[in-house]
Amino acid sequence: MAPPIDNLEAMNSVVASTISLITQFEAVIEPFHSPKSTSQAPAPEPEAQQQDRPQQQADPFALAHDSANLIKAHATKISLFIINEPFTPTAITKVLRELITGPLPGLTTAVQLCDARTYTKAIQKDVAWQCSRVLKELRELIQRIPKDGKILSGDRKNASAGASSGKGSLAATGVLWSVCDDLMALAKRGFAGNLVLKVEQFRDTLKDVMEELKEWGEETEDDEEDEDEDEDEDEDVKQITDGVASTHMDAQAMLDDLMNSQQCIPRDDPDKIRERLESCLKRLRLVTLLYQAAVKRRLKSLPRLPPTGPTAEGSSSVAARLDEIIPLLAKIPERFGSLAMAFYDLDPTEIDGLMDQCFFDAFAVSELLMKPWDGQKDEFTDWALRFQVEIKKP
Repeated sequence: MAPPIDNLEAMNSVVASTISLITQFEAVIEPFHSPKSTSQAPAPEPEAQQQDRPQQQADPFALAHDSANLIKAHATKISLFIINEPFTPTAITKVLRELITGPLPGLTTAVQLCDARTYTKAIQKDVAWQCSRVLKELRELIQRIPKDGKILSGDRKNASAGASSGKGSLAATGVLWSVCDDLMALAKRGFAGNLVLKVEQFRDTLKDVMEELKEWGEETEDDEEDEDEDEDEDEDVKQITDGVASTHMDAQAMLDDLMNSQQCIPRDDPDKIRERLESCLKRLRLVTLLYQAAVKRRLKSLPRLPPTGPTAEGSSSVAARLDEIIPLLAKIPERFGSLAMAFYDLDPTEIDGLMDQCFFDAFAVSELLMKPWDGQKDEFTDWALRFQVEIKKP
């Protein structure tokens, strides 16, 4: 039986209002995470105004977690209501109104509370990005609520995420669950935990570059000649298998071509590439240790947030230091990737220039991390001084 017209019209009105509100919230959040946005994030308050207002106690991570959890639960209800008989507009309307009055504004408030002056630009951007993903996927699910009062079936219900006609409501619900889980995981890690995760990922990239350079340095011209002979012997077999595997091996073939195009260090080594490589690997290992030490001695000892009382003023200086440190820690692995390519090209001039940049950046990071957050010197300070001496050695 079709639902009453009045109930259906009321539901459609609330659906339109909810989609409009989500779109507004997306516009509010966008400047916090999108460098391409034409909007502008709110300007920082003057220092005098910050001092006059009461200290903010709310925890943006807790608010983001709770909002995402509620959105996931409400979305699950909507997903079930639109595929099961009887179709009940009043039930859907009730859930949408609960979203409007609770978790939706909570999500936006969480982004605004995650102020860059306290939590760093990097963390504010991450929180805003994850919240924007939740809003986008929730909007897409709500847009699938049938306006005619008939439950979804066929492709409108079951189509996969990659379907040409667009994903069905079940796939849309699954994607929304996933982004809610991502946001809740970020919130559980908290301020320090998310910075630790970032730096550990940067360190892992450095380790990968170091291992690749080691393997490349162990190759010789004899190895290349042996490979050429093996390739000649297998040519006939390859002609057959290449045609069979071409459909799914194109990407891998491109990667293999790139790797195989690398030149090995010549036996006579007129440009002293191997000498440069050994120096680079020795100091690159020191840089990976710097990342490891930074996590243990600095990031895991960050002050608790949100700040309260006398610690509130110090949180801004901590965030300012971190906003210098984190971009450098992110840039160093990229530079080392470029340095690896210079080695593969056997380009001594490029190698020397990039090595200077890499190790200068590492030295700068150690300088920025030298002092603890609330003092002048500690065990890491002594270690960083020794690091600076070693990183300068050729």
